[in-house]
Amino acid sequence: MGQEIDTSHFTPADFETFGIRLRQETELLEGWFRDGVFASTPKVGGFELEAYLVAADLSPAPIVESFLERLADPLVVPELATFNAEINGTPQRLRGDALSRLAVELEATWKHCVQAAAGLDARLAMIGILPTVRPEHLDMAHMSPLNRYRALNEQILQLRRRRPFTLNIRGKDHLFLEPQNVMTESATTSFQIHLQVSPEEAGRLYNWSKVLAAPMVAVSANSPFLFGCDLWEESRIPLFEQAFSVGGPFFRERATFGLRYVEDSVLECFHANLDRFPVLLPQVMDEPPERLAHLRLHNGTIWRWNRPLIGFDATGTPHLRIEHRVMPAGPSIADAIANAALYFGTVQSFAEEGTHPRRRMPFSVAKGNFYQAAREGLDAEVEWLDRRPSTLRQVLTDDLLPRASRGLTELGIAAAETEHWLGIIAGRLRTGQTGSAWQRAWIARHGRDLTALTAAYLEHQESGLPVHQWPL
Repeated sequence: MGQEIDTSHFTPADFETFGIRLRQETELLEGWFRDGVFASTPKVGGFELEAYLVAADLSPAPIVESFLERLADPLVVPELATFNAEINGTPQRLRGDALSRLAVELEATWKHCVQAAAGLDARLAMIGILPTVRPEHLDMAHMSPLNRYRALNEQILQLRRRRPFTLNIRGKDHLFLEPQNVMTESATTSFQIHLQVSPEEAGRLYNWSKVLAAPMVAVSANSPFLFGCDLWEESRIPLFEQAFSVGGPFFRERATFGLRYVEDSVLECFHANLDRFPVLLPQVMDEPPERLAHLRLHNGTIWRWNRPLIGFDATGTPHLRIEHRVMPAGPSIADAIANAALYFGTVQSFAEEGTHPRRRMPFSVAKGNFYQAAREGLDAEVEWLDRRPSTLRQVLTDDLLPRASRGLTELGIAAAETEHWLGIIAGRLRTGQTGSAWQRAWIARHGRDLTALTAAYLEHQESGLPVHQWPL
């Protein structure tokens, strides 16, 4: 969700001044792309992992302030709800044993988080949607006290003309609710992968990330249940989109798969930000234009499933990152890092080919594949490259796993690393047991007791085993 702001109340002058600075910074960014200002360093990978705090009765535990105070770790920060937290990883140059280094750091941070939560009689869960979360948990009383979130809620409600939101998801069951605020988004927790790239290849990587969104969401699905309803394999996708809907034309919706591939550069996304999306957080900042403070704040309120980001290194040199946002949290640390390995390897392999994906998959097909994958997971029937029909399980097994191996080799990842982390993905494909598949199979065997499901899930998660090895 990004940086904090000073206030949750704004004047018309704030919007006007912010708009002027946003346009100036967008023009400055155009010059950076034209003049080659961005760092062209080897690829760097990182992540953000969102998690639930869970009480002794296995319901969400709204204790994040006490938790963060006890933890005192700058890598762990608050999220939208007082029962969520976000764990950040230190970015790693993608070579050698980088994946294991990401895993070791995450394991250490997670252990400290678990210890801090235990001191508050709570546990941590990495899962797309906690099965025990209920609508009554998602009220303003459980919203983070940070100004940013309250301002987002107020501005989106204003764009909706104060009309309630609509949560309407048809899966195995049908869920229909009319929430009064954006807090339903806090029911979703994700594993967001960051890939720092050169400006020359950012457009290709961004486009291929869209193509890969369908298989990535299918192989990582971990969110079948919401409010007692059995919905999509990855119900987080429609929930997130509907939770932040502004209720206007589709091209102004802020949480979407997007409208098209970029043609030449991810700069096109920042032009779209300026032209299509009203400002939500007009926090005017005393920063030089070269920090792009207003442009980056605005970009942080547009939640594309693949999103270009701009950051700065220690010397102040700007860099570009692709944020791949489609995957849920969990089921285990091993699964999360394996998912990252699959993404890093496959997107590298496609980018090396140098072709624009529209030659092999129209954007409408990539988009349709994505939502089909979220509904049906690995069993989803899709059109793959060159319009070939296939299931996503076949696509991943026959095409993407070999590609990922080649791509990780091209990056300089050690062979033993590649074999280990992609071996976890291979095990998941061989058994068909994703997090969602395991949750549904557990319910089929033991009955629809979501509290007992959560207890079993946490027990297996705490074992450290990847999900394809979890028993029922």
